[in-house]
Amino acid sequence: MSGATMTDAGTRATAPAAGGKPLLQVRNLVKHFPIRGGLLSRVVDKVHAVDGVSFELAAGETLGLVGESGCGKSTTGRCILRLIEPTSGEVVFDGRPVTGAGKEALRAFAREMQIIFQDPYASLNPRMTVGAIIGEALTIHKLTRTPAEYNDRIVELLETVGLSADHARRYPHEFSGGQRQRIGIARALAVKPRLVICDEAVSALDVSIQAQVINLLEDLQQQLGLTYVFIAHDLSVVEHTSDRVAVMYLGRIVEIATAHALYSEPRHPYTEALLSAVPIPDPSIKRQRIMLQGDVPSPIHPPSGCHFHTRCPIAEKGLCDVKTPVLQDVGAGHAVACHLRS
Repeated sequence: MSGATMTDAGTRATAPAAGGKPLLQVRNLVKHFPIRGGLLSRVVDKVHAVDGVSFELAAGETLGLVGESGCGKSTTGRCILRLIEPTSGEVVFDGRPVTGAGKEALRAFAREMQIIFQDPYASLNPRMTVGAIIGEALTIHKLTRTPAEYNDRIVELLETVGLSADHARRYPHEFSGGQRQRIGIARALAVKPRLVICDEAVSALDVSIQAQVINLLEDLQQQLGLTYVFIAHDLSVVEHTSDRVAVMYLGRIVEIATAHALYSEPRHPYTEALLSAVPIPDPSIKRQRIMLQGDVPSPIHPPSGCHFHTRCPIAEKGLCDVKTPVLQDVGAGHAVACHLRS
């Protein structure tokens, strides 16, 4: 399914389709947050939130981005959209550079790339009606010409996500969590984007509601030809929504493969540990749990070499703690950043 390309930074990122032009290219993306202190508020240190992330994404594909909290998943997604300014690296959308783009160019990109936020309670303005929330983008980008066209488009968006026209006059507090997330999805779809970043879009919802929202997102992808970056910490959710899955640890991608390959034959020790913790509904199937030693290191001072070596059960001293592993293709678009497994 995927090939591999070498980035300028010397890391390998799996390409989505042999010979096909990717819709999104992320090359050696880095984001460091400064830590300030002292009377003059000088920079005394930095948080290594994203530390050289590279991948490509084809149109119509879903890439799952998974890992523990604090590994840099959400920061990666927001850097792609320039909601957060990356420290370095490149983001290219449909052959056009996003990094370095000016205000007008970013406004144009905003019509093609949108985000669905994690918390439907915090991401909607409580003082605005649902109609105004969804219609705000229509006004900003001048996508409707008359008030009637504006209202019709809002009703169309509400019905697309399973809500009714009457809901346009209500306020966010009058809705359940699942309904609010549907409003957030409608808001993202208002500008007819091509790429949608789902930033933990179902993690704040009850399990039964999660399934409904995931089914909605999958239906919308089929109807509208959407491309998703699906950010989550729940591997069981990502398995059923993604074509490919990238696993992050302390700001780096340690493994990327098709969903089937990653879940059936994980190569990186960290991926193996994550999958061993996923519950299996069938009680007759026993899976040995891999318990990682110690805590996740601080992103302020990440370990040298492989960031995972302090917790890795197979790490070799003098190699893993010294040399940074490169994400290398091990066949069929399956790439792993491990000295001992590549």
